[in-house]
Amino acid sequence: MPKHAYQVISPPERLTSVVFASPHSGRDYPWSFVRSSVLDAQMIRSSEDAFVDDLFSAAPSFGAPLLIACAPRAYVDLNRSADELDPALIDGLPKGKALNPRIASGLGVVPRVVAGGRAIYRGKLPMSEVQRRIDLYWHPYHARLQNLLNTSYREFGMSVLVDCHSMPHEAVASIARLGGQRPDVVLGDRFGAAADESVVDRIERAFVHAGLRVVRNTPFAGAYTAQHYGRPSRGQHAVQIEIDRSLYMDEKAVRPNENFNAFKTLIDGVVADVARFGARKTPLAAE
Repeated sequence: MPKHAYQVISPPERLTSVVFASPHSGRDYPWSFVRSSVLDAQMIRSSEDAFVDDLFSAAPSFGAPLLIACAPRAYVDLNRSADELDPALIDGLPKGKALNPRIASGLGVVPRVVAGGRAIYRGKLPMSEVQRRIDLYWHPYHARLQNLLNTSYREFGMSVLVDCHSMPHEAVASIARLGGQRPDVVLGDRFGAAADESVVDRIERAFVHAGLRVVRNTPFAGAYTAQHYGRPSRGQHAVQIEIDRSLYMDEKAVRPNENFNAFKTLIDGVVADVARFGARKTPLAAE
């Protein structure tokens, strides 16, 4: 199993209310997991947000913590609720209530498939194995994330979670085929429910200033993390970021492409800009 649920890279001093997190870039694949899968070691990485943690690694140098998942998304998905359990995968789990679209498509908290709907396992998993993954990786990761956001709120009067992801180029291309603008970045705030518009505006400007095309909420509006941590009326904001993988990596080979270093430098500037926004002090209601 992975040695740790997560890694936190902390700044020498917290200078901003912004917390950066990368829940899907984990690449510590347990050998027993790979061996039990019908997929080869390359294919099983297809739903991984590869190298996103590297892209945002400058966050601590601008006073913001960076939380990185170690376990891979195909093993346990940290952007799902712990109760998003898939009866088609888990042995003995009653079908009972109606399933949300994520579970129905095989993308519950322990996924049944990777990108493209390719099945991970030959059969079902026992509930004990699913619960073990949730206990060892999901709960520690979210406890640490909540702790980081609590610190932001306590020190700055607000918290801003920037949840960092990547999207397959094919998902972006489908927007263009439908007549829309092909974006480089999709910002998800659950149509305003997860973050105040002024916060999303500021993050969008940082990407636009870097020369990137940005759209909001289509096709990715944000999943569990944005829904759970975004409470804008309380000064708690969560924005999901999806970046087109083709801008910095070879998707098929799962490796950085020739543009990776230049693109990372560009993202360093975005991170610095977003962190500066979060450095504004907001008076607390009672001190």
